[in-house]
Amino acid sequence: MSSVWVVSILSAYFLSLLTIAYFTSKNAESTTFFNANKQSPWYLVAFGMIGASLSGVTFISIPGAVLSRSFGYFQIVLGYVAGYLVIALVLMPLYYRLNLISIYTYLESRFGKYTYKTGASFFLLSRTIGTAFRLFLAVEALQIGLFGKWDLPFWLTTAISIALIWLYTFRGGIKTIVWTDTFQTAFLLLALFSAIGAIKQDLGWSLEHLATAISESPFSKIFFWENFAESKNHFIKQFLAGMFIAIAMTGLDQDLMQKNLTCKNLKDAQKNMFSFVAILVAVNFVFLVMGALLYLYAENKGIALPSQNGKIITDQVYPVLAFEHLGVVAGIAFLLGITAATYASSDSALASLTTSFCIDFLGLTKKAIAEHKAQKTVRWVHLGFSLLLLLIVVLFEKLRNAYPQMNIIGALFQAAGYTYGALLGLFAFGITTKRNLRDKLVPLVCVLCPVVAFIIAQNSKEWLGYVFGDELILLNGLLNYAGLWLISLKPRYSVQTNLHT
Repeated sequence: MSSVWVVSILSAYFLSLLTIAYFTSKNAESTTFFNANKQSPWYLVAFGMIGASLSGVTFISIPGAVLSRSFGYFQIVLGYVAGYLVIALVLMPLYYRLNLISIYTYLESRFGKYTYKTGASFFLLSRTIGTAFRLFLAVEALQIGLFGKWDLPFWLTTAISIALIWLYTFRGGIKTIVWTDTFQTAFLLLALFSAIGAIKQDLGWSLEHLATAISESPFSKIFFWENFAESKNHFIKQFLAGMFIAIAMTGLDQDLMQKNLTCKNLKDAQKNMFSFVAILVAVNFVFLVMGALLYLYAENKGIALPSQNGKIITDQVYPVLAFEHLGVVAGIAFLLGITAATYASSDSALASLTTSFCIDFLGLTKKAIAEHKAQKTVRWVHLGFSLLLLLIVVLFEKLRNAYPQMNIIGALFQAAGYTYGALLGLFAFGITTKRNLRDKLVPLVCVLCPVVAFIIAQNSKEWLGYVFGDELILLNGLLNYAGLWLISLKPRYSVQTNLHT
């Protein structure tokens, strides 16, 4: 694909995003940035959340990981379903009842200032790292397909990508993002089915032949029941990991919850969540199908996959095949798909980080937001997080150079296991007990528990004959819950439910 084509396509794509941003940010107020004035249609939120939740990690890393994990990732997806039911039936009623903008203000009402700041801090850490992982994958793909051929440095590609996100979100905020995510999800799905279609056509296989080839390949195994103690892919481990990853990384994450809270009421938000889950399961399965087809295609065509020191760099398999072997249509679709997947997750993450910092740390109140006194502050914070993401993505590029075989989806879940455990423990303790906490001791517990979890995970095979995988988040959450219990007190008065305004 020529550079002229790539630049023209990307320019048209971003012009479309800026056009959407122009119309959705007309007469935008501070409340528009934070909650879209609670006027988002639930079906738009549901469809748009597909792109935001899948991101570049799903788009590139999950198909690549089929080489080592087969369809085992689908066990995690099934766990997601259980997790999203908890979100829809337990967490969302709480958020709507308390009329929250930042979901972490619940922790202040329930426990106190130190607990509140601790929860918000762990969100900022978790979401910043997670967004940087996702953005890194997209920038790496753009570097392979375009900017690297122009000898542009990686940091400049990153800066261009983040600058474009900032341009179309800085005014309309979450209202703009609900609409741009819908637009971008459509391109993500277009890329997925274009790749499958290109492989089918190039190999001359019927759909029945495709299905047979996948089912007879070593990639198609979904359920793993062997060796519970030492296998990271055992079904029970993966299912529990998926369940608690969904609860923590969606239900306790300001990013995706902020979109849900833009719906008119709880009933619409729950419709959104149930619809979203059904679509998410189907789309994830098709991504795994595409992953198997990529490796079968390379094998049939005798294509040498990207590797270093004799090991395949799985996160680069899809970009290389799409740009260099699957034809112009698939290449264009991939370019738009990876751009859409990354921007759909990164734009909302940038808005949610801005929201959390402004409300949870700068103390912007609902009154100040409603009276339009916060716009200048919001824009400076928005810019600050953009620069922070630039720095972290560039650091990840250094890590990739040092560890080229690193699989991003695995690295993301491992990081989430340590950073989201505190949120899991805090919210679970608040919802399932009526006990109060020694508020000033909460930060100490939440910092020490990931350290303890790390030590246990590193030595569990020797100590317990057990190997932790993606379910590490559950261990961390349980440690936080136990630690909070140790510093808790019997309630002397009823739990407060009125939040500061």
